[in-house]
Amino acid sequence: MQISTRRKDKTTIFDLSGDIDFANSPVVRDSVLREIRESRTPCVVVNLSQVRYMDSSGVASMVEGLKASRDLGSRFILVGLTTSTREVLQLSRLIKVFEVYDNEEQAMTS
Repeated sequence: MQISTRRKDKTTIFDLSGDIDFANSPVVRDSVLREIRESRTPCVVVNLSQVRYMDSSGVASMVEGLKASRDLGSRFILVGLTTSTREVLQLSRLIKVFEVYDNEEQAMTS
């Protein structure tokens, strides 16, 4: 699992690659929550285009990020869902809970 962070205007973008599973989801969760709670960024975008696999602990990390964002009135957006990540969100019936875009450009202009 690799996490890189970059900023565009008032948006923080997390580029994740690898698998988000029980072993490394705490690192993802901590990074995202720190950005939301401490930096109070108005918009956080999580780019999942390089994520091969996400299990329920990865989904829980995304849900926690969404909840923290909503608590502070900021946006939490998922972009670039792979077939695998889209399926796990659809199976858990959470796909409609998240703000989801095909790519970063769509998210930034919405």
